[in-house]
Amino acid sequence: MSKRGTLGGSAHADRVFRVLRAFTEVEGQMHGPGELAEATGLDDSTVHRILQSGVYDGIFAREGHGLYRLGAGAARLGLKSLAHAPNSRVTHAVLEDLHGATDGGLAFLFALAPFGGAGKQCLDMAVGSSDLSEVGIPHRALMEVCRSLRTGAAGRAILAFLPKVIQDGVLAEPVPDGAGPGAFRDDARLLASLESVRKDGIALDVEEWAEGWVGCAAPVRWDGLIMGSVAVLKPGHDISACSVSAVRAVRRAAECFTPADDHGPWSEEAPGSY
Repeated sequence: MSKRGTLGGSAHADRVFRVLRAFTEVEGQMHGPGELAEATGLDDSTVHRILQSGVYDGIFAREGHGLYRLGAGAARLGLKSLAHAPNSRVTHAVLEDLHGATDGGLAFLFALAPFGGAGKQCLDMAVGSSDLSEVGIPHRALMEVCRSLRTGAAGRAILAFLPKVIQDGVLAEPVPDGAGPGAFRDDARLLASLESVRKDGIALDVEEWAEGWVGCAAPVRWDGLIMGSVAVLKPGHDISACSVSAVRAVRRAAECFTPADDHGPWSEEAPGSY
């Protein structure tokens, strides 16, 4: 775990933040005081006092056998931090530009959805007059394919940047029944594809969502944390249907959703055409 120095405030506050960071950086969901002490460089008794205080405030929750996990209070803090996410007016403008820049490609913005197991949720789309029936998947199956992180470029663009413990949970899930013939059913190939996503910053989709459709997706990140992905789908049977210019347009759209210090869609000002 990184040992960042104190930028201000008391030494006690620094120790509390170090314990909080340990929960996000150490593998697993539940940890004992000894494991957290080793990760933070603090002594066991200090960590135990912090955990006990955090349980009282709901930041931590105590499980059996002296283990702790992040509690509902931590989730509330996380939800509050997302209050500055771009609104629908801004997101739709970017997606409409992407739809046009890819010659009518179906453009989507997905968010990481941790509730009920890691998945993704479609926040917005720009699909012209399409009702998505041409994708050829029944609506119930389409919902399952859309949610899965192991199916399609949009899911793998998110999955590649998640902690190993969450990746393992996703890999344990079956491929949705409605997925296309190109979906990764072999875990070794899926993991290799995630390495390519981390290296190239783009995921390519050849008939993963549905037969006869290809696409690409780029991750949307916030201060290094994966938040979602931007994706485009186009009719075709091989990746040539998703041109180099389409890949570039998807990258630019994802950059529009990356928070900037003073501008971009995370501020009040809507972005112009990219």
